[in-house]
Amino acid sequence: MSAPASHSAQTKAKHNLNKLEKRLRRSTGQAISDFNMIEDGDRIMVCLSGGKDSYAMLEILQQLQSAAPIKFELFAVNLDQKQPGFPEHILPEYLKKLGIEYKIVEEDTYKIVTDKIEAGKTTCSLCSRLRRGILYRTAKELKATKIALGHHRDDMIETLFLNMFYGGKLKGMPAKLASDNGEHMVIRPLAYCKEDEIAQYAQLKAFPIIPCNLCGSQENLQRQNIKAMIAQWEIDHPGRVATMFTAMQNVVPSHLTDNNIFDFKNLQKTGIPNAEGDVALDKPDIPVIPVGLENEQSQDSVHIQAIEIS
Repeated sequence: MSAPASHSAQTKAKHNLNKLEKRLRRSTGQAISDFNMIEDGDRIMVCLSGGKDSYAMLEILQQLQSAAPIKFELFAVNLDQKQPGFPEHILPEYLKKLGIEYKIVEEDTYKIVTDKIEAGKTTCSLCSRLRRGILYRTAKELKATKIALGHHRDDMIETLFLNMFYGGKLKGMPAKLASDNGEHMVIRPLAYCKEDEIAQYAQLKAFPIIPCNLCGSQENLQRQNIKAMIAQWEIDHPGRVATMFTAMQNVVPSHLTDNNIFDFKNLQKTGIPNAEGDVALDKPDIPVIPVGLENEQSQDSVHIQAIEIS
């Protein structure tokens, strides 16, 4: 490749990276604003696994931090679970170059899981509980006010279907969650970000990705099946993923069948018309263009009030 052609390719790659980075910042800033994830004075523990999502989350949060109208701290934590072959030097070297405060927590959960779970059985539940407990303990020790996880929009949709198909629950993955013991606040700043854009961003940024090889178990296989199903839907019906995510933000409890979230038993006539009420005898009003697709196409015009990068 000639020098002018090489320079042109580099310029184009930088332009593409800048555009992609801006979209991810915008989506992250919007999620932070919508769910009030970050407040003035917060000390945020960013959980870094070595995967593309957590690398992207840390990078974007640092960029938002530098331009935010509020002050908050970031520090990174990685849990070294002592998996065989885990390249334990990669994250410390990367984080030292960033100049960010960090802690590597070493806990041999791998041995615990392999000792207690039969070969071929799912390890996910026990591994998840152990990891969660260690991260909560670490957050308390390091005085974190928020715990940031790198789950994105696609994770949230996949979790919804996993719970429906295998758990019999209409339950997804929240963008913001108070821990069961009431001591911690968990946030997912990438809640509005698309996985394919994060993957592209990670490739362009050349993050030193560390593959996970402990699981590969039942839940992971189920998630891969759900992922493949959703990907095929998106191929067959472009915009369906955006519409599903919009649906997760537009829940109508009175049109489901859960007595715990809507009091059907004591429902009474009021004599007052309700524009959003009964449509039981009407034909379904299904839009020609799926709801949310317009927002997907015009995403670049969204204004972020809380945290904005120009």
